[in-house]
Order: sequence, then structure tokens, then C-alpha cells
Amino acid sequence: MANVELLRQTMKDSGMTVSAIAEKSGICRETLYNRMNSGDFYASEIVSLTRVLGLSKKERDDIFLPKKVN
Repeated sequence: MANVELLRQTMKDSGMTVSAIAEKSGICRETLYNRMNSGDFYASEIVSLTRVLGLSKKERDDIFLPKKVN
């Protein structure tokens, strides 16, 4: 399960809206909201979001492969 709070903060820090991120990543806006609520993302969505948000491997892993989410 993804660290959704860290993802939300990273998205906010990017300066893009959720709609813009969804469009650039090729993910339906509603789907992105649903994934953020559940914390479960497909590998292809992780790849797309990593590209759009310009995440490093460490940032990607911290968000999508957290060891422990509080």
C-alpha cells in the first residue's frame, strides 16, 4: 500500500493539479482519486506518476513501496 500522504504532498509540491497530473500520466482523474483513497496502484500507474512527477528512485520507493506507513 502506498504512502498516500507523501504522494499527496509530492503532488502538491509539484505545482500541478490532480487533474493535470492525471491527464499527463494517462490515468483517468477519477481512477487516480480512487487509487489515492485505497493506496493501491498498478505498476503501470506508478511508472507514469514517477515520470510525470519527476521522482527519483528513492522518492518512488518511499511513496509506493514504504516499509511502514503510520
